[in-house]
Amino acid sequence: MKLDKIDIRILCELQKNGRMSNVELSELINLSPSPCLMRVKRLQTEGFITGYSAQIDVSKLGQTLTVFAEITLKNHRQIDFARFLTTIEKVDSVVECHLVSGGYDYLVKFITAGISEYQAVMERLVEMDIGIDKYFSFVVLKSPIVKSHLPLESIFNS
Repeated sequence: MKLDKIDIRILCELQKNGRMSNVELSELINLSPSPCLMRVKRLQTEGFITGYSAQIDVSKLGQTLTVFAEITLKNHRQIDFARFLTTIEKVDSVVECHLVSGGYDYLVKFITAGISEYQAVMERLVEMDIGIDKYFSFVVLKSPIVKSHLPLESIFNS
């Protein structure tokens, strides 16, 4: 399915406020409610919209720690990557995991209650023998820019 400008505008608006009514959305994109709803349903069916969720301000939850970890695996066979991912996706404190190019294999984002919880998670992962060779941790001190939306208009205009 190829997206047109109206589809992109729908996605942009829903990123900002996924709870708006169809009537509100249709007014924002200058489309009548029925075709607007049909487009939203098609975007959902085609997998462009994968769900709706609340954005939580982590700083309001009390003391938390955000850590990015560069993780290198001992071996690089498909089974090694699969074993690592099968385990890491079950770890609640893992909120992002990216296979990257460069000097390490994965960039993993953890959010924990503190440094001791993070260290306990990493020690468990290393002890589980899921192929971790080494890891480097980067504690986030401050996050001055965090965006919850994708730059859809610039992506589709290039």
